[in-house]
This record gives sequence, structure tokens and C-alpha cells, in this order.
Amino acid sequence: MNSSGSQSEHGAHHHHIDCVQEDAICTLNTLQTKAFALKKVQEEPGLPKLQAMRVFLERAGLTVEELDHLNMIHVTGTKGKGSTCAFTEQILRGYGLRTGFFSSPHLVQVRERIRINGQPIGKELFTKYFWQIYTRLDETKDAHEGTMPPYFRFLTILAFHVFLQEKVDLAIIEVGIGGAYDCTNIIRKPWVCGISSLGIDHTQILGETIEEIAWHKAGIFKPGVPAFTVKQPEVAMTVLKDRAKEIRCPLWTCPELEDYQTDCGPLHLSLAGQHQRPNASLALHLSQTWLQKRCILDEHFLPSDDENAGIPQATGFKPSPIMVKGLANTNWPGRTQKLRHGAITYFLDSAHTMRSMQACVDWFRETAVPDERNAREPIARVLLFNVTGKRESAPMLNLLVPCHFDFAVFCPNITEAVTSCNADQQNFKVSVDSMLTRCLDNEESWHLLNSVGDRAGSEEPSHNSLPLVPERKPDTMVFPCILSALQWITQGRDSLLTDPAKIPVESVPSVSVPSVRTKAALLRNAAEIHVLVTGSLYLVGGVLKHLDPSLSE
Repeated sequence: MNSSGSQSEHGAHHHHIDCVQEDAICTLNTLQTKAFALKKVQEEPGLPKLQAMRVFLERAGLTVEELDHLNMIHVTGTKGKGSTCAFTEQILRGYGLRTGFFSSPHLVQVRERIRINGQPIGKELFTKYFWQIYTRLDETKDAHEGTMPPYFRFLTILAFHVFLQEKVDLAIIEVGIGGAYDCTNIIRKPWVCGISSLGIDHTQILGETIEEIAWHKAGIFKPGVPAFTVKQPEVAMTVLKDRAKEIRCPLWTCPELEDYQTDCGPLHLSLAGQHQRPNASLALHLSQTWLQKRCILDEHFLPSDDENAGIPQATGFKPSPIMVKGLANTNWPGRTQKLRHGAITYFLDSAHTMRSMQACVDWFRETAVPDERNAREPIARVLLFNVTGKRESAPMLNLLVPCHFDFAVFCPNITEAVTSCNADQQNFKVSVDSMLTRCLDNEESWHLLNSVGDRAGSEEPSHNSLPLVPERKPDTMVFPCILSALQWITQGRDSLLTDPAKIPVESVPSVSVPSVRTKAALLRNAAEIHVLVTGSLYLVGGVLKHLDPSLSE
């Protein structure tokens, strides 16, 4: 057969795979909880959720006993649990182990949530396993009052099925929300558990206080299963200790990263930011404990729990060369990620709580300001921001004010408003009108925050950035989708965004008076543009869909 014929067949095969996968994802999206029903699901009592999960699991042809064979590492926390899992997976894969990794949410494609050896499962595998599970559940629904599992519960069952079928050596399972009543907590016998940094988030589900949140997170503890946490607020530590004692779970806190013994100087992390250091320490102990249970590493001494003392601190052991390499090579897109496209540098971080936003601001200052000080010509700073759910945006925006952005741009988490919608990023929980209203509210908050007198304690702009003239407040724009926002910010200077098929979209009418083109003059005249994208993982994912085509393959 001639080469053009084989290429044609190859292309047709790939097109067929894409279409079949799209069918699966569209079917999966029917399991998303509509906005009006979401509150009812969130208010569902905890224990019945787990009982329902067990029934769904059995209807899918799986049992909780089978899950015991996955040799799992179970990780929860408010911030850093995904990064902790990513560090842990990279380390254990370095030992030649076949790893499974279930995480949420996804940045670009839903397949990212289910990884084998660090890579999202392929389209063909996803489609095959999806229909196996969906068909079993669909065929049994009439006997169960027509019920189907909601979106996240379905994906959790699918991940367990994939990992069992693909015969992984271990599965790293990231909790969705909370711990005690999260559907991943159907796990009975993990090999080790971890709790990353705790803070206030998902208050409508987990409660308003750090104590309530710590109670939920500690719900993943299991009798006799070693558990590790990082340094937490004292009240949270007390709750974790009490829960561990009640469940009869041995619990330790991880040491600071500098307390580990090394021959090669300080441990290097591929994920930037000081807030990643506790995540790396937690990952070292999760990996070490798992490897000891597997008899790949010798046992090392852990201090025993003294009932009258606080949570004992684990020892800072000497990480193996594979562990050192794992920490240095971990890739976790969308978290403190820097992408340079010619004159445009994107700073991407999925911060969406007060603590994580402060960490994001610290990272942005550490990373962007040195670049600006070394620049010979002016650099413009742009914020691209959105938030989701019931999170208060004004306090987070207030943390960003001292960064002295020349523009703040707001858009909903809609990747494109001009082409067919990407099924991977459909979200039926929120209407488009409410998303745009939220963006206009965020714009108004930004104006108010920037008009409040002197900015006490704010950072001086570097002499090479385009400083804000005292009389001139930072300008704002609101756009209906991520693509139109990026096209306006970059002004034709990023070739990935200038595809003729991607037609620019006008901005949303707002309180700003100058024309779109007049406002853009500052961006066109700047030698470089620094863009901080933050506030929502979904926003960061939508941006990466345009900036890194490989994530859509």
C-alpha cells in the first residue's frame, strides 16, 4: 500500500478513536450534578454516601475486598495533596514499580485523572473501560430506582477498575473533598495515609472551622495503618491526634525538608515555591513507608506515640538517590508553572484559597521580579483571574493588589466561545450568565480595592516594570471566554493564539470607558508581558489547553 493510503487510514483510525472517546465523555457528563440538585447532594448525610458508593461499586462488578489488592496510598488535605501525590508517584515509579494515580480535578482532559506510570490513560483504554463500567451500572439501574452514580463517584469506580485491570503495583488515591465521607474512603486497607496542609475550603460541606475540617480529613485514618501529616495549626493537630487515637492509627508529623540527611547539599524540588517543601517531606515518608512494607527498603525507626505528648515527629532519614531524583523530576502542570512564549511569560498557579493565594503571590514575586529587574526595557504585568463555587473573591484579589498589575482581566472558565464546546471541560453546575455576572463582580471588587487610599505595606514596583502612576489605577477588562482574554492580553505576540480559525471575541461591556484598542496600547508597546493566571484550577486548565497543545492529544 502506498504511504498516502496508509497515512489516510492512520488518520481515519485516530478520528474514529477521538469520536468514540467524545461519545464516552458526553455520556460521562450526563452524570454531572445540575446546579439545582448539587446542594441536595452536598447535604446528603455522610454514612449513606459511603453505603451508596459500596452499592455502586458492587453493581459495577467490583468489591471492596478486591480494592485491598491495590496496595494503596491515600492522601487528603486542603492544599498540596495533589503535589504530594505527584512527588510520591514519581519517586515510586523510579523504583521500577507500575503506578496508578487517581487525582482531581483535571486541567484539560478527563483522562488526566486516571494515570498509569505517570501518564493519563490512552483514549482507547479510557473508552474501553468507561463503557465496561457504564454498561454494568446502566443495566442494573432499574433494580435500584433508576439511580446512577454522580460524576466523581463514577470516575472513582472507573479508576479502581482501570488499576485492577492494568495490574498496577500500587495506586495513589487523592481524596476529592474532605475524607471521612469522600467516596474514595470506601478503601479499607491502604498501606499508608497522608494529610497535607489544612485550611478553610469547601465550608458548605466540611464546616466553617479548622477543627471541623481536620475531623473530616482524619476520617481516612484506618486501624493500624501508618499515617503522616505536615505541621498544622495547633487546634488542627489536636483534632488529628484525638482522631488517630480513637481509630487506633499510628500518626507522625513529617520533619522540615532541611532535616533530611543528604550527601549532595539541599534537596532540589522541581515544583517551585516554599509551600512545596512540606509536600515533598510528606511524599518522602509516604514513599519510604510503602517501600518498607514491600520490603524494598529496610525498616527505619519511628518514635512511638506518647499519649500525653503531641504527635511524634518522624525522623529525617537519608533519602535514596532515587528519591532525590524523584523530587527533582516531578511534573505537575498548573501549579507554580512558568511558560515562556517569546515576549510573553505565563505564570500559572491554581491557588483558590487565602493561604494558597498568598503562596502564589510570594512565588510570583520571587520569580517575576528578578526577571523584571534584569530587563532592559519595560515589562507589563497582567492578572488573569476567576474563581468558582462560593469562594469569596475579594479577599484573594486584595492579596494580589500589591503586585502592581497594569491590567486585571476577568473571564469565566469557558475555553472558547466561538467553536464547538470541549466535552472534557463542560460544567453543568453553573450557568453562563451567572459566570459572567461573577466576572463583572470581580472587576468591581478590583476597582474598589485599588481605590482604597495608600496601599500600606505594598511592594515597590521594580524600576523596569511599568509602574502604576499614582493618579492612574490599574485598568480592567472582562471577556466572555479564556481564548478572547488571552488574545487581547498577548496582542498577536503568541503564535499559538493567532490561528485564523480562532476568531477574536469582543469584550463584555463593563464600566471601563476607554476603547479596547486604546487600552491595549500599553501591552503593544511593552518589551515583554508577564501574565499571572490564578484563582481557579479550571481557569488554569483552560489556559493550558491553548498554550500546550500536547495536553489535548
